[in-house]
Amino acid sequence: MRLLLITLLAVFCLAQGQKSARELPPPDHANVRYGPHERNVFDLWLAKSAKPAPLVIYYHGGGFRQGDKNTIHRELLEKLRGAGISVAAANYRLTDSAPYPAQMLDSARALQFIRLHAGRYHIDAARIGAYGGSAGSGISQWLGFHDDLAKPSDPDPVLRQSTRLSAVGPFNAQSSYDPRFIKKLMKTDQVHEALIAFFGMRSAAEAEDPRYFPLFEAASPLHHLSAGDAPILVFYNQRNDPLPPNSTGVQHIHHPKFGFALKEKADRVGVECTVLLREDYPGGFPVDRYVEFFRGKLMR
Repeated sequence: MRLLLITLLAVFCLAQGQKSARELPPPDHANVRYGPHERNVFDLWLAKSAKPAPLVIYYHGGGFRQGDKNTIHRELLEKLRGAGISVAAANYRLTDSAPYPAQMLDSARALQFIRLHAGRYHIDAARIGAYGGSAGSGISQWLGFHDDLAKPSDPDPVLRQSTRLSAVGPFNAQSSYDPRFIKKLMKTDQVHEALIAFFGMRSAAEAEDPRYFPLFEAASPLHHLSAGDAPILVFYNQRNDPLPPNSTGVQHIHHPKFGFALKEKADRVGVECTVLLREDYPGGFPVDRYVEFFRGKLMR
């Protein structure tokens, strides 16, 4: 019964996202191509600003297997623009095209492309944040914590740009994609099927294969988090309830335990991290807290 309820909730959320997508204001720049793949596109909504505006990039969720930039939260989009912050929403390759690290590198390239053309878009390249849910939360965290991917001498001018962020606002976030870490954290031996495709594995059994261990670590935001990284605001729509014994991936993949593990390490290395729970925001996604967060970190 619990699994059925979770499935129905996912369907409802997808339907709400599709409804929101139909009602989005038209972007100032639609389907801008930042790379060679057909999904290497982003939309951009510009804030009205006398000086170059800060930017927040949205990376969509969907288990790295599905999803689209049009699922961006309309109210948050409009309130960010109203606060003087431009907003972008980017697609990236899914795991039916390529496994990790394609999703992270595509998302990094979208960020780098915008930085390269910041003058064209009236954006302040030094004030960029990111957010997203589920898979998008992992991408935004990964970029926020990873060492700079800029290659100053690369012949491609896009890849010479920095990938560092000034703020990260994930929600329903996985702070690690390492199946070993997740099994220990959630007290389970189950591996979410999305992770099998994400790492290019053939079955859950291969999560025990040491060949994949370096990939697990490299893909996990928590592995990269260190002093000096972007401040974090993270919200969980799933309640902080006890999980059933040997919980399935569907049951634990958005559990707040991921956020608690993130905050524990962030506190240890001196990075600002705030975890918001469903219990404290029964009305749903705390739009105003996210606007306040990005305003505080990006406006000057």
